[in-house]
Amino acid sequence: MRNLALMLALAGLLSTATAAPAKKKPAAPKKTAQQILAASPASDWRGLDAENTLLMELGTGQVIIELAPRFAPAHAANIRALARGGYWDGLAVLRVQDNFVTQWGDPNGEDATKAKPLPTGANAKLPAEFSAPLDRVGKAAGFAALPDADGWAPRTGFMQGFPVAADPKASKAWLAHCYGMVGAGRGDAVDSSNGAELYVVIGQAPRGLDLNITLVGRVLKGMELLSALPRGTAAMGFYDKPEQRTGIQRVRLLAEVPAAERPALQVLKTESSTWTQLLDARRYRSGWFVHSPGYIDVCSATVPTRPIPQPPK
Repeated sequence: MRNLALMLALAGLLSTATAAPAKKKPAAPKKTAQQILAASPASDWRGLDAENTLLMELGTGQVIIELAPRFAPAHAANIRALARGGYWDGLAVLRVQDNFVTQWGDPNGEDATKAKPLPTGANAKLPAEFSAPLDRVGKAAGFAALPDADGWAPRTGFMQGFPVAADPKASKAWLAHCYGMVGAGRGDAVDSSNGAELYVVIGQAPRGLDLNITLVGRVLKGMELLSALPRGTAAMGFYDKPEQRTGIQRVRLLAEVPAAERPALQVLKTESSTWTQLLDARRYRSGWFVHSPGYIDVCSATVPTRPIPQPPK
């Protein structure tokens, strides 16, 4: 028994001597998210890209959508052509599935004899754009990787405000299906989307759709107008009666809108120090929080927007 006790004691000493030192928990940020944003320099913010921003007018207000041409260049170009041609004007929200998506387009899109014609310059068929070459969206292009592990991809991070997943070994990157992301609906064929029918994620991030559908952008403002719509009662959340649908008054490309009518909005740069501080503030909670997770995932942090600050009078 003494020999056994001695062996156990020695084993304990050896394990203590060889064990890696415990990582010291980072101190919780001293500033709240609101304080970090209030102290952010003007250089950490950017304006809207007029050639890649859509304004969707509903009866209840305006939805602002930012396109992602770096990830889906063909779809972004087609969506610009659709908007310039007034394709969505007078169409409708067709589907609202709880904890999943809100989808809009042509109610007669499945019937070739009744479908609204695509405007001049818009293509009926496009290649699938599920991912992009990593060198197109790498660090040099502004990709800021997160140190946090992800269950869906070897690496995640943000680029130009978009949540991005990447696989360095496969040399590819793709947009992640986070809340507020906009995708192009498709059928069974992988190349059956053209951007005429779009959806936005309104529930918990369905990351299983990553690399299966072309994501084309994200909603910058107006998510409450799309996420709070009545849920469809037919299969998959579709509306089974025309009167249940929410009409779309018009969709315009920001570049086509007179300067005086454009929304005065700025977006925080995700390559900025302010964004890095905000991520840490979300990882390491303090104040009301009893437990701080010390972790975030790419879909748990929303990139802030703000009205363009007015100069003091």
